[in-house]
Amino acid sequence: MTPKKINTLYWIFTSLFALLMIFSAVGGIQPSEDAIKLVHDQLGYPVYFIPFISVAKIIGSIVLLIPGLNRIKEWAYAGLFFDLVAAVYSGLAVNGFDPLMLTLAVWFGTGILSYYYWHKK
Repeated sequence: MTPKKINTLYWIFTSLFALLMIFSAVGGIQPSEDAIKLVHDQLGYPVYFIPFISVAKIIGSIVLLIPGLNRIKEWAYAGLFFDLVAAVYSGLAVNGFDPLMLTLAVWFGTGILSYYYWHKK
């Protein structure tokens, strides 16, 4: 695979992953009723956790989009994957398996491919 193709695939998957993570975080900066119902009422997390994790996801996503920052980028990937794993685990622990959870495969897939092609660059 040519370096140009690797770089193109990296930016496609990284952009998709960052946008998905930002999309999932924006509603939590100032938690809506729906966010509070899901994260606090259903999953049991404190309300103050919602804006914290939302801002962390946005910062991590922005770090992925900035060229360089290799050491910080490793931490951003780790943090975003911990967030995804925690979301799946929390959902399973509280509600059991829901087929809708399979949509998170898109998040995981784009993140894994982004990370893979980042290391191939």
